[in-house]
Amino acid sequence: MPDVTATTEFGLPTVVVTPGQETSTTMTVRNDSDIVEAYEFEVVGDCAPWTAVEPARLSLYPGTSGQVTVLLRPPRSPSVRAGEVPLGVRVLPAERPESVVVSETTVVVEPFAEQRAELVPERRRAWRSARYHVELHNAGNTPVAVSLTAPEADDRLTYTVPRQPVDVAPGDRAELDLRVRVGSVLWFGKPEHWPLALEVTAVAGEDATRHEPEGELIQLPVLPRWLLALLAALLALVLAWLLLVRPAVRSAAREAADDRAREVAQAAQDQSAQDQSAQDRPGERNGQQPRTGGQPEGQGRGQEQGRGQGQPGTAVGGQQSSSTIEVRTAAGARNAASYTVPRGKVFRVTDIVLGNHQGDEGVLTIAFGERTIPPIALETFRNQDYHWVTPIDIPQGASVTVTVDCTRTGTPASGQQAADCFQAVNVSGELGDLPTGN
Repeated sequence: MPDVTATTEFGLPTVVVTPGQETSTTMTVRNDSDIVEAYEFEVVGDCAPWTAVEPARLSLYPGTSGQVTVLLRPPRSPSVRAGEVPLGVRVLPAERPESVVVSETTVVVEPFAEQRAELVPERRRAWRSARYHVELHNAGNTPVAVSLTAPEADDRLTYTVPRQPVDVAPGDRAELDLRVRVGSVLWFGKPEHWPLALEVTAVAGEDATRHEPEGELIQLPVLPRWLLALLAALLALVLAWLLLVRPAVRSAAREAADDRAREVAQAAQDQSAQDQSAQDRPGERNGQQPRTGGQPEGQGRGQEQGRGQGQPGTAVGGQQSSSTIEVRTAAGARNAASYTVPRGKVFRVTDIVLGNHQGDEGVLTIAFGERTIPPIALETFRNQDYHWVTPIDIPQGASVTVTVDCTRTGTPASGQQAADCFQAVNVSGELGDLPTGN
């Protein structure tokens, strides 16, 4: 074991420090060797992060002593726990480094209390009851027991709070559940505001700290004003229908039925008169038709044969048909899909139905052959339909083309954002044959 060449002694056997303040003490160093020695100092233990020695180097002649100052600067933080903490200073001789001396003392850290309590959320809207929680953060250096109290329950507002205190360590936080209930239901009218009065008590040893977080419960009416106005408007419409529109509709229906009956009776009389006239003419009884002057018989047959033929370019013998065009497009890209009218056919479009069930964003454009309808913003619809009284004729070989510029994919009912935009367009109308010669 190396010889001890130095002795040390702290000026105070116990050092009391207050977090957030600076405290100092002295340490005496004596050179017991026979040479001039220089000493350096190193703080060890839990106090080392916030303790320093000044000066950092001390030179002594043999048989002499000197003092250094030990500065303690504990931060006001939960990491510096209250209580006794050992302090050690290692004395390192420069000439004889093997002769190390460690001087020790005790540091007493004084306790301090610091808490923050808040109601989360501060404000809730509900018909009758709502749930909150009181959040307390212990920023002191001692553990605390936290309890929550509320005013005595009455018929207007009641509180449900935890029955047992909750222990919170320094630097930790705790949540205390709270339920508030209004005594009566608000059926209609303006929302009613209920201020919440609470008291949070944090006990650390014999000291107690009280906090009063504030909050509010906004009680909503079950029947809002707009619903009452809507019900009143619906009632007015029903009364108007029963008192005004329904009698008028019935009267118009009766008049139309009477007019139709008179037309049928008149037609029956006219037919009877024609039959009687035909019986009076012999030529007609033999099955011969009389000729009319100025109208050749051959010409009359030619005109009769021409009736019923379609006009050039119109469909003949058409039937209802529909086609669904689906377009998938990556975000930030453009894609198109189309339906082409078969050869020898003409497609007369009367209806289209647009589907954007994902809620994608972008622009959709539909072209009927060479005709293009105005672009449609995807974010303005989920399902939408269009109808035309005058059909849009698309000849053979032409196409119905759907083009989609995808800006952003939407979120379908599954709740997960889609990878691509997806639109479906159903085109329906009459698909007929082109007349002969087209």
